[in-house]
Amino acid sequence: MGVIVGYAVILASVFGGFALAGGHVGALFQPVELLIIFGAGAGAFVVANPMKTLKATFKALPTVLKGSHYTKELYMELMGLLYTVLAKVRKEGLMSIEGDIETPESSPLFAKFPLVAADHHLVEFITDYMRLMVSGNLNPIEIENLMDNEIEAHHEEGEIPVHAVAKMGDGFPAFGIVAAVMGVVHTMASAGLPPSELGMLIAAALVGTFLGILLSYGFVTPLAHLLEAKLQEATKVLQCVKVTLLASLNGYAPALAVEFGRKVLYSTERPSFIELEQYVKQAKAR
Repeated sequence: MGVIVGYAVILASVFGGFALAGGHVGALFQPVELLIIFGAGAGAFVVANPMKTLKATFKALPTVLKGSHYTKELYMELMGLLYTVLAKVRKEGLMSIEGDIETPESSPLFAKFPLVAADHHLVEFITDYMRLMVSGNLNPIEIENLMDNEIEAHHEEGEIPVHAVAKMGDGFPAFGIVAAVMGVVHTMASAGLPPSELGMLIAAALVGTFLGILLSYGFVTPLAHLLEAKLQEATKVLQCVKVTLLASLNGYAPALAVEFGRKVLYSTERPSFIELEQYVKQAKAR
């Protein structure tokens, strides 16, 4: 919704301001200029990126129209799940959670937290490191290093569509200049036309530069920034899991371990100590 509203504000401000200044909005409608800019930009995008980057970008772009998946409610469920798992381990031993982590999709424990259970990547991250904890062959330092490497790889992979979209946006002003130059060439080749018609051709040529800059800084580049913000959120939830599990491995009680995890969250989604404590008590009761 934010993307649509933002685009509407951009269009209303630019074209509305132009109309209020006495300009003729119809003169800005130049489909050939758009064809040159979009066509050249799309072609350069395909040339510059391997197939896996193209697939990742097309998969990531629809997410900009959705709200944030990583809400306060999700983090509350995550804290409740981690507390429940760690409390079960503390009470019954590591082997007691073997069935839950091997088949989380059919685990009654995971079923209590549907928002977390619906996030396949998050569940996989949790269960993978729970398996390492159950095996007992790695110390906390080794697990922390492994977690850091996986989170870094996840972040680098998520940056692929971000950089691809950003570079495409950077190219649109240059393709706008290409369209403008071609328009000028067309105008110079039509020098025998009356001044009024030449003026229309020159105006059409200048629209190319305008459209290239507008598409870049008003439409495409902001998408790259939004994708980057979503990537930061996806990384933060993994860091929360990491800190919580490491605190447990270092001997802290489940209630303190989830408090470690709460502290690394962004303030906009972080529950208060009292909220988390009450939620954890309810999770324990369930």
